[in-house]
Amino acid sequence: MGSFKQDIRESFIGLAETAQEKWSDFTQFLQEAWPLLVFLLIVLMGIWWYADPPPPRHVIMATGSPGGSYEALGKKYSEFFASKGVVLELVPTNGAQENIARLSDRNDPVKAAFVQAGVVRPKNVTGIQSLGAIGYDPIWFFYSGPEVKQSDFEVLQKHAKYFTNRKISIGVEGSGTHAQAMRILKATGLDQANMQMLNLPGGEAVKALKNGDIDGAFIVDAFEAPNVQELLSDPKLHLVSFRRAEALTKLIPYLQILEVPEGAFSLERNFPNEDIKLVATTTNLLIDDRMHPAIQFLFLEAARQINGVGSFFSKRGEFPSFKDSLLPESPVAVHYEKNRYPLLSAYFPFWLAELINRLVFILLPFFVIAYPALQALPSFRTRRMHNKINRLYGELKTFEQDLLTNFELSKRDDYLKKLDLLEYQALKIKVSKKLAGDYYALRSSIDYVRNCLNRQTHPYQFELEVDPDL
Repeated sequence: MGSFKQDIRESFIGLAETAQEKWSDFTQFLQEAWPLLVFLLIVLMGIWWYADPPPPRHVIMATGSPGGSYEALGKKYSEFFASKGVVLELVPTNGAQENIARLSDRNDPVKAAFVQAGVVRPKNVTGIQSLGAIGYDPIWFFYSGPEVKQSDFEVLQKHAKYFTNRKISIGVEGSGTHAQAMRILKATGLDQANMQMLNLPGGEAVKALKNGDIDGAFIVDAFEAPNVQELLSDPKLHLVSFRRAEALTKLIPYLQILEVPEGAFSLERNFPNEDIKLVATTTNLLIDDRMHPAIQFLFLEAARQINGVGSFFSKRGEFPSFKDSLLPESPVAVHYEKNRYPLLSAYFPFWLAELINRLVFILLPFFVIAYPALQALPSFRTRRMHNKINRLYGELKTFEQDLLTNFELSKRDDYLKKLDLLEYQALKIKVSKKLAGDYYALRSSIDYVRNCLNRQTHPYQFELEVDPDL
């Protein structure tokens, strides 16, 4: 039993001595190689900084028409970015087509935009990636006149006699509303209906419908949008129910079905007065595919905090998601969907977290690679040790030559102190086993000169007694 304990004790002692030796080698390595390490680190950081520059502090984003829900949503994103020390500049546009065109233009400063699913044709677009869907955009069709029970878009055909002006608004060309309206009208065969289709902006369409200037209007916007709320609150207007919603989603795959229970919009009015179905597209957050990954993470985190809280139609945590992304998904968004935001951002400001994250990814490989690589260069360490030994040899040789020509017996103590200093410097040198012979030869040489000085006569008397005739 005693021998077992002794073996364990000796094993621990051996491990401790090995660890101590390795640590001593490492500290000695740092003392000797720090100039080269600093040089390599500067070169590596320069290459890294050039190849992967830090994230920008200013980002430009296209929203939509002034006063629309995208503008209001963009302001929330801008406030989130400001809290992280990044300026998000919002640029109003005429709609989805302009947003797509500006993102596709490699010279345009716009780097992000809100775009409805189904507006863009993937084959015709390059340089754009998706960060996913961030919310539902229901497709609303409001009409005036007598209410038609169990209505669908056939109301435009079968009950056209109730439409006195035979005018409907389908949104401004290039907008998401116009794209969705035309696609639904084409799917239902009503795109060639005998009625006048007007391209009115959302606000103008609402006014025209309330004033009786038009019979109906398409609005593609969020439930919370002011235009939608104004039309829902008007008891004189009616809302089309997508009775054939399942069929539409088969014909237009990116559409989603939204269930609206009886009285959900207004219990007081019992509006709607029956369970109805709506179809909806989704708002996609699109970016320039050159956007810095850190800024993409910031957009995704903004979407989670702003759009992921839940709404009338969406559940908490439902967005952001890849429901209807017809464009290539950003690799950063795919990573975010699995891993969420980097952990450091929960404890540090955005810029500090990003800097730490970047430094970790460069310093760890540097230390893992640089130390073994330099350790594998024995000539480097050997040369460094040789240089230290040779430098002291040089000082000893110079000192000895000075003794030979300028020796003064009264300065013997000063000479001995000089040798003591040289020996102290020699003792501080840490050498490998391969150079142990040179190391002890240096110390022996110092002792030899000291012994010469300790003679009672001239330390190099034999030199002085040489026959001058020789």
